[in-house]
Amino acid sequence: MKTAALLKPLVFLLSGFVLTSAAMANEGAAPAKPDLAKGQAISSQVCAACHTADGSRGAPTNPILQGQHPEYLAKQLNEFKSGVRNNAIMKGMASTLSDEDIKNVTAFYATKHAKEGFAKNKDTVALGEKIYRGGIADRQIPACAACHGPSGAGLPVQYPRLAGQHADYTEAQLNAFRAGTRTNNVQMAGVAAKMNDREIKAVADYIAGLR
Repeated sequence: MKTAALLKPLVFLLSGFVLTSAAMANEGAAPAKPDLAKGQAISSQVCAACHTADGSRGAPTNPILQGQHPEYLAKQLNEFKSGVRNNAIMKGMASTLSDEDIKNVTAFYATKHAKEGFAKNKDTVALGEKIYRGGIADRQIPACAACHGPSGAGLPVQYPRLAGQHADYTEAQLNAFRAGTRTNNVQMAGVAAKMNDREIKAVADYIAGLR
């Protein structure tokens, strides 16, 4: 009886050790890689109507998704779901996607390379380049390149790739930031608030030709 009583605490301790070791092993396991085939299926079945089947150069009012940072796209989809970024159509679409779906479809878009775009208005290219590369000092408007990079490559999560993006879409987003109808980036709202229509249009057109 005494032996059995002594063994009970030992069994308990050993069980706890095994469970703890298993939990630590699970925590140390590498996260599952995105399933690109599933991502492609989501793109074709859910996103294609507005963004084409592979996120390429569709309607100029909708963003090009090819080559975009998956972390940034995931952030936007989650903010559409939560309502932090307000768009009724995108909220409906994003709300159907699980975390795994978002991981797969954003990874799929990131593997693609969008066709190069081009600026259309030669009369404002110089102004657009000036704003993008140097900002507007007298109004304390920072250079776009400071966050999005000289070539428009951007940075994951916070700063999207801009190079080659539709001018119409970029212009619409800058106007939305300025008007306060897009509220999921305080920094961009502050920048756009100081820009006039001509400057917004010029820099959006210049961005379309970045590569």
